Amino acid sequence: MKKALDEGDHRRRFLRLLATSPLLGLSGLSWLESEVEWRQALDSFAQSEEIITSPEQALNVMEFEAVARQKLPPAHFGYLATGVTDDGTLRANREGFAKYQLRVRRLRDVQKIDLSVRLFGTTWDSPIILAPVGSQKAFHPDGEITVAKAARAKGHHKILSTHASSSVEAVNEALGAPTWFQLYPTDDWTVTRGLTKRVEAAGCPVLVLTVDSQGGSLRETFARFRRTDLRQCTDCHVGGFTYNAMIRRRPMFQGLELSKVTTQLPLNLNWDIVKRLKDLTPMKLVIKGLATREDAELAVEHGADGVIVSNHGGRAEDSRRGTIECLPEVVAGVQGKIPVLIDGGFRRGTDIFKALALGAQAVCIGRPYLWGLAAFGQAGVEAVLTLLRRELTIDMRQAGTASIAQITREYLLEQ
Repeated sequence: MKKALDEGDHRRRFLRLLATSPLLGLSGLSWLESEVEWRQALDSFAQSEEIITSPEQALNVMEFEAVARQKLPPAHFGYLATGVTDDGTLRANREGFAKYQLRVRRLRDVQKIDLSVRLFGTTWDSPIILAPVGSQKAFHPDGEITVAKAARAKGHHKILSTHASSSVEAVNEALGAPTWFQLYPTDDWTVTRGLTKRVEAAGCPVLVLTVDSQGGSLRETFARFRRTDLRQCTDCHVGGFTYNAMIRRRPMFQGLELSKVTTQLPLNLNWDIVKRLKDLTPMKLVIKGLATREDAELAVEHGADGVIVSNHGGRAEDSRRGTIECLPEVVAGVQGKIPVLIDGGFRRGTDIFKALALGAQAVCIGRPYLWGLAAFGQAGVEAVLTLLRRELTIDMRQAGTASIAQITREYLLEQ
């Protein structure tokens, strides 16, 4: 019912757009409150009312979302879709891209486009990395294994979540290379140490410490979807929904004593954790979840090897600030001393281009590849990656940039 109402609303808004279009000799776009609303109206209208039935039919990554919603149980889709409170930060992640425009150059040789990037001594075919997301078997029976196979087939790297529903060893085998590992430190150092040493032994070269969820969050959209899900979830979620019960079901916690663990990010967590982890492992340490210049400076000061600008896909703080808006000050804070990556709301090649122009070395995507996973399994994930790479390649040609290194701040205008 809601889908039908949404589609009807989109059609009515577009008819109003036509009625007020100056192309028809009538008044201007007075009914639109902002350029953001204009973009959202056109994006919504551009989506076919027919849900795609194969990945090859998709014109863009957004078309996988409707299929995922159709196939997933309500609670699982709600977990994927939710932001915090009224989803304001989630929306801000998308709206932030509208504040930047591309300055395109002409008459440049763009016959050969080089998408490769080099991070921590390894060259990757693309600046697009698959972000860590837990519980991927909630979206597909083979979860992270299927995603790793897709990443391997398309030449992309991925980051594995602490709350993965597959082990790091199995994911590394499917990926054909050691993954990066995203770490929630928990409030028991013995468990944190056990997780770190396990992924170190598995060959993971980078530890991604996530710090953006300290204090918890109110995920209202998830709660609303759960209320509509009439399944007996305890059949799958043995032990209930407490944090300790949840981690006991996760492969990465097997063999660890978990009785003292009550939270993934204790309230007293501070910068000392960086030194403790640096002393514990030779893996590179990347801090995920920074959003300000001051914290970027502190990350460099405390020896971090890289940072990821992130608000957990709009699922962490209720800042109402998009990560693309945070990126410039974080880049300024690190002063080129360590790599800066970013996630949050990336749906188009132009989004990726803008982040690279603002100083990011790579972009992490989350929801789009999970839509593809839920919709069509490995083929869906591969299609999402293909679409984003194709769009980025076209955008680079249009801008006159033949390599990622050529994408600089001069190619952007800020409104």
